[in-house]
Amino acid sequence: MSKATRGTEVLEKAGVSFTTVTYDYDPNAERIGLQAAEAIGEEPCRVLKTLMAEVDGKAVCVVIPSDREVSMKKLAAAFGGKSAAMMKPADAERITGYRVGGISPFGQRKLVPTAIEATALEEVYVFINGGQRGLQVRLAPKDAQSALKAIVAALVA
Repeated sequence: MSKATRGTEVLEKAGVSFTTVTYDYDPNAERIGLQAAEAIGEEPCRVLKTLMAEVDGKAVCVVIPSDREVSMKKLAAAFGGKSAAMMKPADAERITGYRVGGISPFGQRKLVPTAIEATALEEVYVFINGGQRGLQVRLAPKDAQSALKAIVAALVA
């Protein structure tokens, strides 16, 4: 497995300090983020999942702890919209250029507004998908937020 992806290249160009961790990705896992947390031996609150959604029909990226669920009402409010819905997997792959299970908020094909769950910024470090199934990047949550130019909001139910 290559540890160089568009996601890791974006982080390097931005001067963000990070390390990579690989694990055996299970395509049959019921919850991919939780499987990643277990595989790398980290608390699920530190392993963030990347979700693609739509707010009032416009694409957005959402980064939340893998053991939590996004609140559509809070997500819409965070972006000043009226309604939110999860994006269809095929649309998420087309917009990001990544495969489901390997979607990273870093280095997406199309830049979309991004939000990160406020509680994630309380962690000393977090893991976020690096742009490939079975690849996580470990970094400071504030560095992730800065690199993504992400808004910080309470997004979980």
